[in-house]
Amino acid sequence: MARCSGFKPDDSPCERIVGASRTYCYAHDPARADERKRAASRGGKRGGRGRPMAELQGVKGKLEDLAEDVLQGRKDRGDAAVAGQLYNTLIRAIGMELKVREQLEIEERIAELEALLAQREAS
Repeated sequence: MARCSGFKPDDSPCERIVGASRTYCYAHDPARADERKRAASRGGKRGGRGRPMAELQGVKGKLEDLAEDVLQGRKDRGDAAVAGQLYNTLIRAIGMELKVREQLEIEERIAELEALLAQREAS
């Protein structure tokens, strides 16, 4: 089986297996750099306040801990209820951030398509 010819950020060789007709995996293929940038943008990895998916994972962990603390009697139910409401507000804010990013990406893609259409009509 063939392995990717790319290198990891620590300069060690990539260990991913690639198809017989390929030289690079998805992460290292220079021909797919633009595709990776678009995917990273959709994943919330560019700009803004951080990575929304990582933030959601953090909130999820905190909610699980909070629930366990309430069930074990280590946290007051009233305080936990307020904390839960605040976490839910944070989740909604993260969701709104994702929607705004998606909308901006759609607008950007529409502008690119309109520019391509204008070029074709001009030729």
